[in-house]
Amino acid sequence: MNEQGKTTSPKGGSKGPRKGKPGGGRKGPAAARHESRCLLVQALYQWHMNKDSITTIEAQFLVDNESKKYDKPYFSELLHEIPKKLTELDSAYVLFLDRTEDQVDPIERAILRIGAYELMHRLDVPYRVVINEAIDLAKNFGGEDGHKYVNGVLDKLAGRARMEEKQRGRAK
Repeated sequence: MNEQGKTTSPKGGSKGPRKGKPGGGRKGPAAARHESRCLLVQALYQWHMNKDSITTIEAQFLVDNESKKYDKPYFSELLHEIPKKLTELDSAYVLFLDRTEDQVDPIERAILRIGAYELMHRLDVPYRVVINEAIDLAKNFGGEDGHKYVNGVLDKLAGRARMEEKQRGRAK
């Protein structure tokens, strides 16, 4: 952590994406969804940092990534809906932060927003998938221990947003 309490890599700042298999070793629709989430982290980071319009960012990402296999409707839905529901999403996960929201690394904040949206609005995605995907994103894009922080926050949010599903999972 740096002096502002932000999670950082050893060189200070978020790491770039790690090299690995496209889709993180996943196949088919799961790989396409994973790739969508990877692109979404980058798009939301750009939106947060540069204040570009969502429409401009979406157009850029569609052109820049036309050869990639990703779930374009999913990417588009989350890219448009997360900013619309920002207050709701941020207020849902901020309850579980151990610091102010401004002290959370912008990459990890983007990942928390994606996870919060999926937990609250994409009930077709199991909560464990949401959390595991967020952990993978944080390992690939976030600071050194960012994945642990993201895991803790989203696990607590899942306990609230997906209480019944989480309890069923424990009963198995």
